[in-house]
Amino acid sequence: MRLSRSVAPLTLALALVLSLPYDAMSHARVPNGHSPAPDLFGAECRTTVHGSRVVAYCHNPYVDTDRVQLHIECAQWWDIDTDGSPADTGPAMTVRLSGRCWKNVRAVWISHQKVG
Repeated sequence: MRLSRSVAPLTLALALVLSLPYDAMSHARVPNGHSPAPDLFGAECRTTVHGSRVVAYCHNPYVDTDRVQLHIECAQWWDIDTDGSPADTGPAMTVRLSGRCWKNVRAVWISHQKVG
């Protein structure tokens, strides 16, 4: 009887694993014992706003070139929002982006695009 009590939890665990859907089991598998390398991409950008002027510095620590572009939304309805020229940021490279509004800045963001 002792043997049946020690086998019962093992049998239950095996039954549960076998009853899992294939998708649930496939996520737990790791091919060749190694986890896949994450796709590292994207320059790190820091923006500063001084009155109506915006300056951004973007540094790319990764191998792939990142095409960055500065976007500025102005606060006044009559002030024209601007999209700066795209700049390619190669590996270990830092670029400076700048732009301005006539009056005040409402929002600033950087877009990223993988080149190649």
